[in-house]
Amino acid sequence: MYTMKNKKSKFILSLVVLQIFFVVVAFLIVNLFIGLGRAQTGDDTPFNAVTAWVLGLSAAAAIVGSTLAAGMVIKTVGTAAISALTENEGVFFKAFLVIALGEALAIYGLIVGILLWLKIPSPA
Repeated sequence: MYTMKNKKSKFILSLVVLQIFFVVVAFLIVNLFIGLGRAQTGDDTPFNAVTAWVLGLSAAAAIVGSTLAAGMVIKTVGTAAISALTENEGVFFKAFLVIALGEALAIYGLIVGILLWLKIPSPA
């Protein structure tokens, strides 16, 4: 029989595997777009205008996606946290922690966007 602890550890493991999968897929998609752009222009230099466009769009997608996801997390968890706080004031720290992790999601997206933005080559 499965215990609750066993189910919880399987769930966390599946979340970790899913996150690693999404990171690999995002990396491959960005490399695919850069490769397609280089193949169409016939330019063999590692950075060109197409690379700059792809990196810029990737930075924008990282910021927008993480911000929207963080907003959805804060909306959902914040509503549930306020409801739980009206019932029991002892859950304040747990609710605050989950909302802070949701806000950290937006900060992580901003950091990834800044790192991608710094990779954009300057026009020569």
